[in-house]
Amino acid sequence: DPNVGIVTVPDQRLIKLEEIYLPEETKPATYEFVDIAGIVKGASVGEGLGNKFLSHIREVDAVIHVVRCFEDKDIIHVEGNIDPIRDIEIINLELAMSDMEIVQNRLDKITKKAQTSNDKVALKEVDLLNRCKNILVSGKALREEEFSEEELETLKVFNFITLKPMIYLANMTDADLVTGNTTYLDQVKEYASKTNETVIPMCAKIESELVELEDSEKKVFLSELGIEESGLDKLISETYRILGLSTFFTVGSDEVRAWTFKQGMKAPECAGIIHTDFQKGFIKAEVMSYNDLIECGSELKVKEAGKARLEGKDYLMQDGDICYFRFNVTK
Repeated sequence: DPNVGIVTVPDQRLIKLEEIYLPEETKPATYEFVDIAGIVKGASVGEGLGNKFLSHIREVDAVIHVVRCFEDKDIIHVEGNIDPIRDIEIINLELAMSDMEIVQNRLDKITKKAQTSNDKVALKEVDLLNRCKNILVSGKALREEEFSEEELETLKVFNFITLKPMIYLANMTDADLVTGNTTYLDQVKEYASKTNETVIPMCAKIESELVELEDSEKKVFLSELGIEESGLDKLISETYRILGLSTFFTVGSDEVRAWTFKQGMKAPECAGIIHTDFQKGFIKAEVMSYNDLIECGSELKVKEAGKARLEGKDYLMQDGDICYFRFNVTK
């Protein structure tokens, strides 16, 4: 079974809000990482419990591929030697073959029926799946191609793994990360650049040590190593970017809290993240921006400056919005 880890999203804005409101409790946004066991060659046809692991990957929003980029004679490699590009290509092939199986099964099921009935919707789906099949056969991931919003909606039900955003996480030794010995890392970066995917260098050993430290101690530890930001923080920032995520805040003397939302969501949908009743009975949202609050110094001064707003159901939420939601639910 996969291991699930919940991590807090680093956000310096919360510290400032805490200083202003002095709340009883401060709650950062959280992030869920699903650690899925390594896939071996042949996973798409069931090797190494591959089908079970692949089914877990289908449930996530983005895939982080941890790539071994270090030598250590005490830690064996399933393929016998260190070659990050070979490892990446093995996994990518297995993911593509797994998607191909789903495409082919669906085509086998609906093609004849669609042609016989001349159903326009079904025929459109057949054309789209044949296009996906050709992409996968050519050795590409589905995410490398452009699909319309309507096409993406059709494909959503299949949970294709190669359609999900991908980040390569280069696991290095602490010495290589600090000294900049990046032979393997450079290979991965060159490979990923061909498909415009991100590579994040990280040392799992350093990250495991950071977990045991307080925030103030983490800064000192990283500073002594000459590292500005932990690998985990970089990873969270990048996953926010590729998934189109942002943060809004709710504030008060009882609680200051960060909430994650998807860019393009409107005020009622964001209210629903807090509680479904907030969305059902949404009336208005009192909104001010974090930057305006910091610039003015207090809520009162934000209002005096005319920078506090009442927004309705069509308001597109922005990163850094501080909100009070007005709602009414009749029983």
